Amino acid sequence: MELRQLRYFVAVAEELNFGRAAARLRIAGPSLSQQIKALERDLGVRLFDRDRRSVALTQAGEALLVPTRALLEQADELRRSAARLTAPEPVRLGYVNWRPPDLAGRVSGIAQLHVDAWVMPSHTQAGRVADGSIDLAICWVQTDDLAGYDLDARLIGADRLHAISMGADTSVVRAKDTLVLLDTDTVTWDSWNRYAKEFARDTGSQAVHIDDGGITGPAFFDHVRRLRRPVINSPKGQTAPLPPDLVRRPVVDPSPYWSWALVCRHGEQRGAVRAAAEALTRDVGRLGLDADTAWLPIGDPFRVPGSTGPSRSDAATTA
Repeated sequence: MELRQLRYFVAVAEELNFGRAAARLRIAGPSLSQQIKALERDLGVRLFDRDRRSVALTQAGEALLVPTRALLEQADELRRSAARLTAPEPVRLGYVNWRPPDLAGRVSGIAQLHVDAWVMPSHTQAGRVADGSIDLAICWVQTDDLAGYDLDARLIGADRLHAISMGADTSVVRAKDTLVLLDTDTVTWDSWNRYAKEFARDTGSQAVHIDDGGITGPAFFDHVRRLRRPVINSPKGQTAPLPPDLVRRPVVDPSPYWSWALVCRHGEQRGAVRAAAEALTRDVGRLGLDADTAWLPIGDPFRVPGSTGPSRSDAATTA
């Protein structure tokens, strides 16, 4: 049983609708349902009566709701008390697959940085910051995520994405002549699928649906060979060694970029967390995102208004 599951229980109990609770928690509906079932197994009771039309608390669920809220408040207070006992204050940071190599050096003397070993997808890491499981996360977020989770974001990194192609031709390839993969696993690949769908819609790149998790790794290389056209590489595959029959090709018209945000809770009260966020992102610059040819999704908090792609108002939430 995890505190995260107890928070999920409270959200469903308050919404009495799994769809609304999932949207509030910013997680996929099937994942929320699985976590509630796991909690029910651990507790040995059924918390909800549910069918296709309605959700209602069982008698056991009603009885456990108040003590669960109290337990979550106690856990939050325990976290705050523990933080006050140490010096320098510990700051917990999660990430997805990329992090600056000099993380500890950037916050030396400011905070005791604990890099969480639990590597998880971007939407999960953002949710963990929001619920207090960690203090900071390096992840991919959009402006609606920031609003939904009540988070702030600072730019900490960016990847220019390439296409992977068969043969020896390493010349540039236009975005409209590439393919982009979408995986049926919408929990693991939620962020990438959102990015890829908009890239295909905006540039004319062709979306190809897969169901084997082949967004990265050997399965991705097999898709490139099978499709026999340049395929956009995800950020998780940016630094992976290529088999000898494949090459990287720069993408132009436009050039896709993937932004990495350092997120923290809006209105964060702990000075060590605020100071660590400032130190980790100081002098980062714009990392090529201001270029006229750079492409970012329309909801990316670091997208320049009026840049490549449909225009939008600058709704970024930045720390």
